[in-house]
Amino acid sequence: MHFSSLLGLFSSDLAIDLGTANTLVYVRGRGIAVVEPSIVAVNRITNRVEAVGARAKEMLGKTPSNIVAIRPMKDGVIADFEVTEKMLEHFIRKAHGRSFLVRPRIIISVPSEITQVEKRAVKDTALKAGASEVYLIEQATAAAIGAGLPITEPSGNMIVDVGGGTSDVAVISLAGVVYSRSVRVAGNEMDDAIIHYLKKKYNLLLGERTAEQIKMEIGSAYPLDEPLSMEVKGRDLVEGVPKNLTITDEEIREALTEIVSTIVDAVRNALEQTPPELSADIIDKGIILAGGGSLLKNLDKRLREETGLPVAHCEEPGSAVVRGTGMMLTDIDLLRKIAIP
Repeated sequence: MHFSSLLGLFSSDLAIDLGTANTLVYVRGRGIAVVEPSIVAVNRITNRVEAVGARAKEMLGKTPSNIVAIRPMKDGVIADFEVTEKMLEHFIRKAHGRSFLVRPRIIISVPSEITQVEKRAVKDTALKAGASEVYLIEQATAAAIGAGLPITEPSGNMIVDVGGGTSDVAVISLAGVVYSRSVRVAGNEMDDAIIHYLKKKYNLLLGERTAEQIKMEIGSAYPLDEPLSMEVKGRDLVEGVPKNLTITDEEIREALTEIVSTIVDAVRNALEQTPPELSADIIDKGIILAGGGSLLKNLDKRLREETGLPVAHCEEPGSAVVRGTGMMLTDIDLLRKIAIP
């Protein structure tokens, strides 16, 4: 076998959605290979990585003092370089299923409003983690491609991508971003708001995993047809002992009001800034929702109420960004057009 064709076999290029809440890795020709929480458990004493991803998430809020569970991404950007690098290394190895070093070309999706410094940080971290080349594309564009929108045509496509750290709103036409806005409120802030609300109202302290469960089970952006309630367990801050409490969807909706409003406002601003010809297309096609955070119950209904436009989720919203990024691995011409310099 000729050497270069051997190399071709192993040049497994990757697309990565390096998210605040979850990291997804797409392997060229194979599809999505890794879907794991962006969490790393590090031993403080030895500085060794104890666990990454789902195993590290199980440790959240339950670790002894010598182990810390770190979320190295904050608001869609890298907050802790070393840990992000270790995490990426782990996911790249896991995606390839081999331990020896392949040096893949990697495309990574990033929020639309990140600074030059933040872009540089993502590139450097990926190179250190074993990439041979790194390309960056905007999350909203990736989500639009993953959602199957015809972004190369001269028509307006509006995508709202609600992730863990950022919510990106974009209008795309002719493979270019006509308008994009990234607000640093999304799924993780929803969890924090729930913790804050229950602490203030009931003196009940919750862990972040519990808060996330509450959001997923009874969180909503607009009144539900059937009221929901849920029993939660936390620590009573006055008595100092564990306590049970039943909470309703209405309370959680109140807790999330501000965050949902921020996302709604970002959408309205985008619609105000859109050129009239493209607005006409958006009236016909409506707004497409992507990202795990967009699964908040009735977020689509709330946006429909506020904008009067049709609103729909794309297929499998949680993986739209990585699917779109993955499609760029085989469409190099489009990648050249949309890659961020």
